[in-house]
Amino acid sequence: MTLDGKKVLVFGVLTEPSMGFQIAKSVMDRGGDVIVANAPGRPSSIMKRIVTRLPKAPVDCLEADITKDEDLAELAKSIGKHWEHLDGVVHAVAFAPADALGGNFMNTPFESVATAMSVSAFSLKGLTAHVLPLLEQAERASVVSLTFNATVAWPVYDWMGPVKAALESTNRYLARDLGAKGIRVNAVDSGPITTMAGKSIPGFESLAEAWPQRAPLGWDTSDASPVADTVAFLLGDDSRAITGQVLHVDGGFSAVGA
Repeated sequence: MTLDGKKVLVFGVLTEPSMGFQIAKSVMDRGGDVIVANAPGRPSSIMKRIVTRLPKAPVDCLEADITKDEDLAELAKSIGKHWEHLDGVVHAVAFAPADALGGNFMNTPFESVATAMSVSAFSLKGLTAHVLPLLEQAERASVVSLTFNATVAWPVYDWMGPVKAALESTNRYLARDLGAKGIRVNAVDSGPITTMAGKSIPGFESLAEAWPQRAPLGWDTSDASPVADTVAFLLGDDSRAITGQVLHVDGGFSAVGA
């Protein structure tokens, strides 16, 4: 599979083990060009240092608060200075305040839930809407987000579970509305990966340790490349008839019972 000539925005590149970084690498390895982006401040500062480890230099390193329309409008304008169209968008963004995680489900205030929902779910619509004019100029465009199986309740994951359910539903509605424009919208359900975001969840290690034991294919919590390669597939033309789906990349964990 090749992504030669594909122009892709990856929002959420952080440290080298991060999903965003590994996805950017997978796209580049297949011949695609990438613009990376992250939030202003520390995330953007880390991103600008870490992209030197990618196979080639990204076309640009941009920063934007994904919850602010004015930032996303500037992001789209900056992308348009480099490219006349956009073949792919990757939403690799998730955040919840500490009091929305770690067994505090019954006590989490709405303000914290709203923050998690805004950053991790509604932002998929916001980002897609602002770059839509560029996506419409592509022959086949694709939007891909990252989720964690929202069909069941997990220990310690708490309000990120409902938030991911909202993300998966948003994925389906975007697929419904954008299909007529030839734009595909899909999500990838990843098994747990030891990233900075994962490690910020209290009790993450106890949640993740079940995967290598129960997944039929096994699971390496330090290796995001299987997820990144699946995202690359969804960005390419080989997935041209797939939209509105959540693809499970978890070693088969979601297919088996206790």
